[in-house]
Amino acid sequence: MCWLAARYIAFVYATSRWTEVGREHPEAIWSAGKPFILSFWHGRLLMMSQAWPRPKPIHMLISQHRDGQLIARTVAHFGIKSAAGSSSRGGAGGLRIMLKALKDGECVGITPDGPRGPRQRAADGVIHIARMSGVPVVPLAYATRSRRLLDSWDRFLVPRPFTRGAFVWGEPLVVPRDADPAEIERLRALLEDRMNAITAQADGLVGRPTTEPAAPC
Repeated sequence: MCWLAARYIAFVYATSRWTEVGREHPEAIWSAGKPFILSFWHGRLLMMSQAWPRPKPIHMLISQHRDGQLIARTVAHFGIKSAAGSSSRGGAGGLRIMLKALKDGECVGITPDGPRGPRQRAADGVIHIARMSGVPVVPLAYATRSRRLLDSWDRFLVPRPFTRGAFVWGEPLVVPRDADPAEIERLRALLEDRMNAITAQADGLVGRPTTEPAAPC
């Protein structure tokens, strides 16, 4: 099933016309030979592997639940490594792997609203990882014109082949190592706003209404 899912992702990408905005943001960091934290919403996860340059290593923080393991096995077909855990629980081992990867100069990927939401509301785990590692957070979103939005907590987007798509990268967010709790919260909210802004931008580029964030807890 995971192999079929990976083939479907590759088929959608190959048969569709893609626009990419903001690529200069990750390119500047890659050119400097430095890592960063890739941040994207859980509902916009499916095509993210296609925006990532294959030779560059990346580790994704994946839920320990069954659906998380299915995701891990699917993205492994694109050379993406995974670490078990989440931003909210069971993440101690995953956190160690993330920090080691960043220290070794490799990027990591996190869904700050995963694994269970609320939708498009960022938990502060990604901000703490950025603070401890000293690397920036770079948000990314995608959208497609022809799509199905699942009736799930995250309104998971399943693109259809032969469509128009868009990837939108956001500006890097830097978290000071000495950030206090008030600054952590300010930066968490700023990241959330930037991620929702680029999600709306990606949807607009393909002529679709955007998905709205869930009510905050």
